Amino acid sequence: MAKFTYTATAATNPAKIITGEIEANSREDVVSSLGKQHLNPVSIKEGKKAGGLSLGGGKVKSDELVIFTRQLSAMIGAGVPLLRSLNSLAEHAENPAFKRILNSVLADIQGGAGFGEALEKYPKVFGDVYVNMVKAGESAGILDEILKRLATQQEKNATIRKKVKSAMAYPIVLVVITIGAFFGLMLFVIPQIGTIIKDLGGPDAKLPLLTEIMLGISDVILSYWYIIFPLLGGAVYGALWYIGTPNGKNQWHHLLLKIPPINGIIKKVSVARFARTYSSLIGAGVSVIEAINVTARAIGNEVYVEALDKAATDVKNGEQLSAIIETYPNLFPSILSQMLSVGEETGQTDTVLIKVADFYEEEVDVAIDGIASIIEPVMIVMMGSMVGLIAASVMGPIASMSQNIQ
Repeated sequence: MAKFTYTATAATNPAKIITGEIEANSREDVVSSLGKQHLNPVSIKEGKKAGGLSLGGGKVKSDELVIFTRQLSAMIGAGVPLLRSLNSLAEHAENPAFKRILNSVLADIQGGAGFGEALEKYPKVFGDVYVNMVKAGESAGILDEILKRLATQQEKNATIRKKVKSAMAYPIVLVVITIGAFFGLMLFVIPQIGTIIKDLGGPDAKLPLLTEIMLGISDVILSYWYIIFPLLGGAVYGALWYIGTPNGKNQWHHLLLKIPPINGIIKKVSVARFARTYSSLIGAGVSVIEAINVTARAIGNEVYVEALDKAATDVKNGEQLSAIIETYPNLFPSILSQMLSVGEETGQTDTVLIKVADFYEEEVDVAIDGIASIIEPVMIVMMGSMVGLIAASVMGPIASMSQNIQ
């Protein structure tokens, strides 16, 4: 999405010149938006790109979006018109980026666009699930109820994300410390100790194999650090870049689902997201096909996207989603297909899947706590092993020389 600067005249008063800024995907969208506001464009200039999440030098946090959704739901439920509600929330928004987005949404609605259509311009703030549920709520006249569901769903998703991030933060910090300690010892400690050992033992002293290996590694790092560090940095950057590509992301997600115990947590998180998102969309009145397609992208794993894309095609051909889900035992547990089948038979799919989502969110909490308790001692053992290896390489020749002196 790009920012456009425009100059236009009012349709009712051609002598009146109006200038301003608008964000759109193309010039055609700008012309269309201005037309809805009864403006005739004179000139349109494209400016810098504007991402939906980052605007005006700031970002819209998930907590801010949850608060906005709950407040908007309460105001609409109390009978306050949508435009007045949005205007009030925009005026009191503390985040300048979010304030600008809300003002832009407000302007689009005043120009004749629907609420969901106006939100659709900011996909990094209002995702597919959000937009589709809002559109469904508008169509059914239950926007306040849909916004309540959205806020609850966002809170649950944010909670899962925070738990996963907090569980990953500790091992990542330990890995960084371990790598830093290794290079610190190799660059500053081992060379000094190696010099002392050679001075004591003489140039012809025979050192243990472990000590020779450590000194060799240290010499290589000291001699070629200007090559090694850029290569390591380039390798990390290249790996992250490749994972960001569609093919790389697909392979990375397939790999993660094969690594225990990480795969267990990923599957539980994915099932919880599927159940809650699909339930919310179906409860909002979104069609089954559209709900499957949107839910697939909301899970955040390409393996599940592939499975659900195929499921959407099979549902179009007349199959039941519960029967299709059952053919993917490695991705979806049997309880999901059974509960989904009950929901399809009783017409209460949204209610049934909410129970599944609650259950698996609790399972995620237990799994994350379990893996966190395992990671800590494993990382400590790894750090201890590294330090012990270096200590053994140093103490071996010193002990040998002390015996020779005796």
